Amino acid sequence: MIQEPQRIDVSIEPLDEYLVVQPTSDETETRAGLILPASAAAAAACRTGIVTAVGAEPNGIEPGDKVLYPREAGYDVRLGGIEVKLLKRTDLIGRIHD
Repeated sequence: MIQEPQRIDVSIEPLDEYLVVQPTSDETETRAGLILPASAAAAAACRTGIVTAVGAEPNGIEPGDKVLYPREAGYDVRLGGIEVKLLKRTDLIGRIHD
């Protein structure tokens, strides 16, 4: 008898100085209203994202913060069809205040 696979709600809890960041879209709009595609932004050295979870040692970073980090930093993880980055706190370049 074959059993149906169970649906598992997957979440990730970062440990120690790690945090989970959901990258924002690379597509941007200029001040003049032109939309630059993600392929044009791929050459940029940095990305932005929203912190969704923090480990025990976040040092001033909280869930909901918008942050700037190097494009190649951290680990890419796919959870339930959503791409997130697992980064060390020291990989962050800055916090963005919109």
